Amino acid sequence: MAEKIRDSIKNNKIVLLLLLTGAVYFFLKFLSPLVGPVLLAMVFVTIFGPFLKKLQDRFHIHRQIGAVLLLVAAVAVLVILICVLTSWIVGSIPDWTTWLEEMTGQLQEALHDLCDRIGNLVGVNGAYLETKILNLIQEKGRMLGKSTASGMLSQSLEYMKIAGAVGGFLVVFFIAAVLLAKDYDDIMNKLLDNEEYHVLLEVICGVIRYIATFIKAQAVIMTVIGTLCAATLGIAGFPKGILWGILAGVLDALPFIGTGVVLTPLAVIQIMQGNYGRAVVCAVLYVVCIFVRELLEPRLIGKRMGIPPIAVLLSLYAGIQLFGVAGIIKGPLGFVIITETYRSIRRTSGA
Repeated sequence: MAEKIRDSIKNNKIVLLLLLTGAVYFFLKFLSPLVGPVLLAMVFVTIFGPFLKKLQDRFHIHRQIGAVLLLVAAVAVLVILICVLTSWIVGSIPDWTTWLEEMTGQLQEALHDLCDRIGNLVGVNGAYLETKILNLIQEKGRMLGKSTASGMLSQSLEYMKIAGAVGGFLVVFFIAAVLLAKDYDDIMNKLLDNEEYHVLLEVICGVIRYIATFIKAQAVIMTVIGTLCAATLGIAGFPKGILWGILAGVLDALPFIGTGVVLTPLAVIQIMQGNYGRAVVCAVLYVVCIFVRELLEPRLIGKRMGIPPIAVLLSLYAGIQLFGVAGIIKGPLGFVIITETYRSIRRTSGA
């Protein structure tokens, strides 16, 4: 009876897709946060398994030690990049401070002139009006400062929880990667010996292929956008425009915000300095970067995975609706899992 039900499900495409979609949604929504570090460690060991094997064969470095060295090297590269960006930002603080002082002086002069004109118009002492406005601004500033401090204090525990969760995730991932580096071949051989797990292996291979494709696509997109921003800002004459463009390309990986982290403040600064042409350049460049990402991402991922770009785009939208920001990754990932599982089941059933 159970076998007949299973065969009927396999032969019914709609029912099979609906069941797979529900199972994948349940996995991504409820199970993936619990086993995420181990799954990521498995992906890491699978991708870098051949490299670890070469280290063991050529240099007699045990796979566990090779995994540790590889992870430490990745952390070191990340730390170096953060240090370089931090030192650059910190080095720019004096320039920002000088600019803020100049802007404050200009705003005070503009306020003084405005109060004089209003005072002459309505018959009020301009100095008195200016003092009242400044006192009001200072009072609002103090209230805003107290509100911000109170909000930060109330959310400090939440920030600590997030930091602890991230730290725990990384620790479990590190340990799991080192352990799997040792036992990975035995696990895969056991799965290969059992035909019931062949579908699981095909899905794992498809997911890993998607992740590798996704990483390569993001690298290409970041390079294109970084080059575009650096060239545009440099030609437009922005101070340190090339560096700002490179930073915009790196931050383009941030969901929803992307290059706006750099280009929006630059545009505001240019408006305050009276450089309206450069502000327009920032705005246009921001829109262009959005279109470049939306154009390249589905094509790079969909083309290499054999998936139509419209399907990748729809999976991104559905993922965001179902999982929030994490849906940028979970949406296409879930689509790949469903597709690979469906193809594998249909193939094994001879349909």
